[in-house]
Amino acid sequence: MHDRSSLARLRVDRFVVERLRPHVYRASAPLQATRWDAADEPVPFDTAAAGQYTPIAPGDLWGLPWGTTWFRVRGAVPAQWRDADGALPARTRPEIVVDLGFTQGQPGFQCEAMVWSTAGSPVRGIEPLNNAVAEAVDAAGEVDVYIEAASNPDVGSLFTFAPTPVGDRATAGTDPIYTLRHLDVRLRDLEVADLLADTLALRGLADELDAGSPRRADILVALERMIDTVDPDDIAGTAAAGRAVLAPVLASPASASAHTLHAVGHAHIDSAWLWPVRETVRKAARTFSNVLSLMDEDPEFVFVASSAQQYAWIKEVYPDLFERIRARVKEGRFIPVGSMWVESDTNMPGSEAMARQFVAGKSFFLREFDLDTPEVWLPDSFGYSGALPQIAKAAGARWFLTQKISWNETNRMPHHTFLWEGIDGTRLFTHFPPVDTYNSRVTADELAHAERNYADKGRGTVSLLPYGYGDGGGGPTREMTAAVARTGSLEGSPRVEHSTPRRFFETAEAEYPLPEVWSGELYLEFHRGTYTSQLNTKQGNRRSEHLLREAELWAATASVRCGILYPAERLQRVWETVLLQQFHDILPGSSIAWVYHDAERNYAWVARELEDIIGESLRALAGSGDRTLVANAAPHDRGGVVALGAGPDALAAEVAPVVEGTGWVLDNGIVRATVDARGLVVSAVDLAKGREVVPPGRAAGLLQLHRDTPTQWDAWDVDVHYRNTVRDLTEVASIGVEGSSVVVERRFGESTVVERISLAEGSRVVSFAFELDWHEKQKLLKLAFPLDLHTDRAASEIQFGHIERPTHTNTSWDAARFETVAHRWIRVAEPDFGVAVVNDSTYGHDITREQRDERGGTITIARLSLIRAALFPDPTQDQGAHALRVGLVVGADMAQAVTEGYRINLPDRRVADAAAEAIEPLVAVDRPGVVVEAVKLAEDGSGDVVVRLYEALGVRAHATLTVGFDVAGVRQVDLLERDVPADGVAADGASVHLELRPFQIVTLRFTRV
Repeated sequence: MHDRSSLARLRVDRFVVERLRPHVYRASAPLQATRWDAADEPVPFDTAAAGQYTPIAPGDLWGLPWGTTWFRVRGAVPAQWRDADGALPARTRPEIVVDLGFTQGQPGFQCEAMVWSTAGSPVRGIEPLNNAVAEAVDAAGEVDVYIEAASNPDVGSLFTFAPTPVGDRATAGTDPIYTLRHLDVRLRDLEVADLLADTLALRGLADELDAGSPRRADILVALERMIDTVDPDDIAGTAAAGRAVLAPVLASPASASAHTLHAVGHAHIDSAWLWPVRETVRKAARTFSNVLSLMDEDPEFVFVASSAQQYAWIKEVYPDLFERIRARVKEGRFIPVGSMWVESDTNMPGSEAMARQFVAGKSFFLREFDLDTPEVWLPDSFGYSGALPQIAKAAGARWFLTQKISWNETNRMPHHTFLWEGIDGTRLFTHFPPVDTYNSRVTADELAHAERNYADKGRGTVSLLPYGYGDGGGGPTREMTAAVARTGSLEGSPRVEHSTPRRFFETAEAEYPLPEVWSGELYLEFHRGTYTSQLNTKQGNRRSEHLLREAELWAATASVRCGILYPAERLQRVWETVLLQQFHDILPGSSIAWVYHDAERNYAWVARELEDIIGESLRALAGSGDRTLVANAAPHDRGGVVALGAGPDALAAEVAPVVEGTGWVLDNGIVRATVDARGLVVSAVDLAKGREVVPPGRAAGLLQLHRDTPTQWDAWDVDVHYRNTVRDLTEVASIGVEGSSVVVERRFGESTVVERISLAEGSRVVSFAFELDWHEKQKLLKLAFPLDLHTDRAASEIQFGHIERPTHTNTSWDAARFETVAHRWIRVAEPDFGVAVVNDSTYGHDITREQRDERGGTITIARLSLIRAALFPDPTQDQGAHALRVGLVVGADMAQAVTEGYRINLPDRRVADAAAEAIEPLVAVDRPGVVVEAVKLAEDGSGDVVVRLYEALGVRAHATLTVGFDVAGVRQVDLLERDVPADGVAADGASVHLELRPFQIVTLRFTRV
């Protein structure tokens, strides 16, 4: 028999394009429209409805960049569409269809709209690939609605990464950017639409089957018979007959061994990215109204959405829509997931902030929906901290889902369903959807890929399928749910069934009781530049986290000691602001300029609010007098001031530099550092051990400038080829001594940096303070510390502990980890001696090894990524003035690394005009490796004191926590402050005895007398 399969496929494709798609609508009639432009930011419905509207017609320009245009749309179903009895043809439905001038880019990245009733209720959204609204036509066939159209520019949905000014409203332009194409009422032929869905399901499946497959041949024969059956001159009249031809091949069931995909409707909505936060509020409303409409059409459809913040916006701005969501949540069809305030980055948020993502998120879902969400839902964050399993479990989560690791450039993860083990040994049941997208369209090629790609065949048979347009929102469409309906059991295809995350995870756990284990972080081999991009935002985050620590500590102390009101609501507002800005496209630095203008304003407000709380609390505690106190919010004693308390001002001075040869020496009896005429540290000696830190012929504190031109994804990526070009910044514009610092000025390109190198009495830390006026483009500035240490690993602080990573490149996994993240410190060490590098605002690092000299041995090169200058999506990224601090901790053991990391991020706070001689801490711990991370009052307003602590050194620890106030009892609780069984915790009066595992987190709740 001759093989005509290729011709058959071409014939079907042309039939779809020329016959079926054009006949999904039987008829069309234009609607009348008028317009009104909002002057600036989006306005409420009542304001828009009262506007002065003027006519607009297809072909007219509309929409300034980032503007809002309201359309009033009126009309009716034409009488000629009805029969003599006034009825529309069977299996038809009128709906309005809107084309605002959609581009070829992705949905959610351009103009979109919300349809409103004349009563002021949101109806549903309009997106480029989801632009029909049946609800806009009333029972009498009349149309009278408002359309709130957002003229968001397409910043870069095609991802050519070309610099563009449109991400900043000030430079986006003032001319209209869209042309209205049509506003019609159309008559949808449901039979033809179903025939189109049947055809697409089978045509797609044919491409996935082997060329010699009998099933493929049956499908192609059936499709050609369908074409022969359907009259091209009467598509509507013969569509049912065509469907009857296809029915037998659609009814042929899937094989018994077919993979099963649990389909959940989804719309990953970035809380900001190529649009500002204010637009995300409207994106969420449009998307959620879309899926509520789809639920009315399809009783099987289920939708999930994460991010409590987005629900909070809907509750505040769209209360009617929120109540509709609440009703569907009760039915179990609209499912809040994720447990977090936003889908945050997990690399850079600090310990307590990562915990508060869960506290804020789960608390909102419990309060509003009475749901204790069991999963962590982070499909798109840029790698996952090794501390996350313990944090999630401590919040009551059971499961973890992401898709992003499929983006790895070098290595393929060996599992899709597995146990993820964190740094403390906690294990979390984890799933990576093998479809490799969180925006599935339920196409045959995606389904086939998921089945082929699933790495745990023979152990598991199910995976999750998150489908729907995302990133910019939009969500699932009726075409997608139609595809789910046709692939429930279809021979040659995996099974697809509507499901929920809970049902999927419980099924997967039941069939795979002993999955494989992945230990440690889930490092994304991609987007490594996000540890460095947008320095101002990263500094705002770091500073806000430590100010929150201080504010809660001193406010709780003042409440217990002085009886002043704990500012719970103010702190909650601040936390929610900080948590929002940890979203995985804000904190990582991958958003447009507008987002960072907003972020910097928000961080300024956060700082003002927290400084006010801190000032009020410390004043209440200190009283009024003539003393000066130093308040120490750090978890370690400092300069004679007790941890978490305050005492007399007795802080160490800095040593004066002494001229030696052409350079200077800083010597405090503990460390002796030599700075040469280039302003570089050429020697740093631990005097007690006589150990030199800087290798022979090398210099520490060396600034290095690299070309930074990633292959793609500019603000996101640092590619390894940046190392091919480097300039050591050794030239000096000026050098000298100011006060107790060696001050060096360097100029390069269009930029200037002033460095201040100093050493305090009694300290192991050689301090580097930088004032940087940065005006480079596509450059990366590194700060290098060559260290005379032979080691194959380095420790980096992460949340509630640290992680050790190889410094060699033995495997492809090691080689791909060429840029890594750390919080306040990194440490490299031989068994008996170590060095730490601490910082106040840097996250990106690379730590490598080199041969020491021709005699052998190796040295370690620790480098910090200080600043970048990507051109997309923000061409002005990081231009301007910056200040940051770094410290070289000579002879640091692990405890000293932890201590100095806190010290550089929690500057001494002086309280002038105080009456008190000291402020006694609420709690004290007798072991420095057991760190108090938070002291606060309970979330429920009871007045209970909550203390969160952790073992920081990675060892077994026995410690005693002593309480400095009257207590009636103590309980161990989870992150949401709910009772849990005691785990290494025993209370004895005013003391709590702790037996902690490495990196264990413990939260204690003290009931006050």
